Amino acid sequence: MSRHVIVCGLDGVGVRTVEQLHLAGVPVVAVEPAPDARLADQLAGWGVSLQVGSPQLRSVLLGAGLMDAEAVVCVEGGDLETLATALLARELRPDVRIVVRLSNAAVGSAVAELTGEGSVLDVAGLSAPAFVEDSLRRTAHPIDLGGESFIAVTAPAAASGTLRSIYGDLAPLAVASDGGETLICPGRDKEVKAGDSVTVVGTRAQFDDAGVVIPEVSSNPAGRRTRPLPRWARVSIAFARDADRALWYVVGALCAVVVLSSAVLHAIYKPPGGGTLSWGQALYFSIETAATVGYGDFSFAAQSAPVRAFGIGLIVLGVLLESTTFALLTNVLVSRNLEASLGRQQATALADHVVIIGLGSVGLRVLEGLLAEGREVVVLERDEHNRYLGRARALGVPVVIGDATLRQTLVSVNIHSASAIAVLTSSDLTNIETGLAVREALGDRWPAVPVVLRVFDRTLARTVKDSFGFRHVRSTSVLAAPWFVGAALGLDVLGTFGVADQPFLVGRLTIARGGGLDGLSMQELSARTRVLAIGRANGILEHPPRRGTRFFGGDQAYLVGPYEELLAVLRRDQGLGDRAAVS
Repeated sequence: MSRHVIVCGLDGVGVRTVEQLHLAGVPVVAVEPAPDARLADQLAGWGVSLQVGSPQLRSVLLGAGLMDAEAVVCVEGGDLETLATALLARELRPDVRIVVRLSNAAVGSAVAELTGEGSVLDVAGLSAPAFVEDSLRRTAHPIDLGGESFIAVTAPAAASGTLRSIYGDLAPLAVASDGGETLICPGRDKEVKAGDSVTVVGTRAQFDDAGVVIPEVSSNPAGRRTRPLPRWARVSIAFARDADRALWYVVGALCAVVVLSSAVLHAIYKPPGGGTLSWGQALYFSIETAATVGYGDFSFAAQSAPVRAFGIGLIVLGVLLESTTFALLTNVLVSRNLEASLGRQQATALADHVVIIGLGSVGLRVLEGLLAEGREVVVLERDEHNRYLGRARALGVPVVIGDATLRQTLVSVNIHSASAIAVLTSSDLTNIETGLAVREALGDRWPAVPVVLRVFDRTLARTVKDSFGFRHVRSTSVLAAPWFVGAALGLDVLGTFGVADQPFLVGRLTIARGGGLDGLSMQELSARTRVLAIGRANGILEHPPRRGTRFFGGDQAYLVGPYEELLAVLRRDQGLGDRAAVS
């Protein structure tokens, strides 16, 4: 075997990477120290070679054909094992393309200096945007291609007719009608009916020319802040939300007493020099008396008996209200610190917030993404020793420790007023059980509130979606695998988004001089691939390309489509097979 890809590690991402490479017609050798029988049978069914042994051993990597391999993908269970394999592969074969999965950003930056830009990937960072988009019900996806801003939009067709007549130069990506299958990358002469779900991509100018309204790329409705509040503001809001109602009553009473006292002193107090107190002096004297400070600049000693009696009452009432205020304030501060340390906070005062259940590496990235969108977030986590809790609290996010499958715990995060719930624990069974508990707790709000489930097994995810009516079921392995495949084969993946359960990849391909695409025209590519723009060698970004537009060596082609189609185009350019159907 030659020009094959070696995949080291067969956890979720590893298996999906092997599968997608196999579907793209790329020879694969999988390396795993102790594969189970079911996995071995699955690989045998795909015709994938399996090398049993630790990839940290020279003999194992050499036995997998390292010297003739095109790339090595390191996706083992832990960062340490993955790092050791990557360094060994680089030592044995300095020129081989290496793709590494690492969750530690500092280590990843150092490794990228050895393996090349874009070769170190983090599964949590790659998959989190999809969970954020589902939580925000986003239907517009911004795409940056060579410095030009494009947007992919999914919306009902406003009228019946051909895609060309309705959308002009906008590139159609998918059409879905009620009860029908989704048509991927249809031709522009495809007839659609009003109300059909159509996904198109283009620049804002092209949307304006076609008269198509772009939904807000940001999910924030009008009036919602688009940037996270500073920490002091978040802490102040959280304190005001958690404070006991009695504290505000007492503070209000104290303010009322000071205002009333100022009015009385302004009217009846007689200074030694004659006249009356100004409003500023009356306010100052009232606060001074209520606080029992007594600087000596004002005094009740020379006043009439009724005024002195008023002063005595003000002192007594001020002492009572101030001591009560300090007692309640201390209680709030101590209680908040205890509840935060024990994870017993309540978020019942929040509304229109997002609840994240399970704070792992993916959950933390989703949390940061939602905060960047200006959303209020509450974290519900079972493990009080979770390593990411400190980071969540530092961001000013309420954290509740409890079992999310219990209705009482869900009530404590005010799930009845939540705008979305993301269930992101590391256990499929826990996520499904929690999702069902959330569905029951939401009641009549279930159809309107997006509940996003993280399910690792793709078959199980499909079954859960069909059987229980969940609309947003995602697998981090499926979301991240295209990035690893693209990096292994030389395709620069720029982004991913989903359309009707079909993952789309946005990629940049540098056309090889003398390769399979050099001199090829657009009409000779697969009908299921869209070329959005071509960056010419002279620096011009040409868009939209026409059917007769040709590629030339050194051009950068910006492609969008199902990942297997983009990989087919890549392999065609490399002269390794032509799986792309000619339209």
